[in-house]
Amino acid sequence: MLIAEASAEQEPSVRERRCIVTREVLPESRLMRFVVGPENDIVPDLAAKLPGRGIWVGADRAVLQRAVDKNLFTKAAKTAVRASAELPQRVEALLVKRMQEHLGLARRAGIMVAGFDTVVRAFSERRKPAILVEASDGAEDGRRKVLAAARAHCLDLQVIDCLTAAELSMALGRENVIHAALFPGPLADRLALDAERLRGFRPRDSMRTGPTPVPDER
Repeated sequence: MLIAEASAEQEPSVRERRCIVTREVLPESRLMRFVVGPENDIVPDLAAKLPGRGIWVGADRAVLQRAVDKNLFTKAAKTAVRASAELPQRVEALLVKRMQEHLGLARRAGIMVAGFDTVVRAFSERRKPAILVEASDGAEDGRRKVLAAARAHCLDLQVIDCLTAAELSMALGRENVIHAALFPGPLADRLALDAERLRGFRPRDSMRTGPTPVPDER
């Protein structure tokens, strides 16, 4: 009993903030931080490291659009500020860039694999992937085969499917990347965090009804 209580006390607490739009108190992982820039403009701070008082908004395009349309940043900052009408699009682009940077770092560190055969082969290795990355516009047949292979090895992988094949290819410096997998670690954790935020800007339904699926890279 004492051991269990000691372990619980050692667990890090989840930091929570209040969204200025919905007024919900949420974990920081489900929010995005903004600060007031030197010219009184609203600046995204997705890494939550910029100086100044943070203004928190739910990681969702519609919620952020409401903050812009209703001038809620001025109310939260208690001073007149400018929030660009293009702020939701800018945040989406920044999230994509961050995820591409995570993937690029993972590739250079040797903690990820890409390509159908290489990913499937990783499922049977001693070190198992933690995250499966699937291009949002990849062919469904290839996706089903990769997931079936993972299940055959009793793997319950987190699937990230909010980047396109072109975005994955740019991040990894190779053509037609449809499938990739990351091994456990801080980079995988950061990728998963930003993927969850990006899903608020790229609903799954819209991704599935987008361009013609990209054929598998095999």
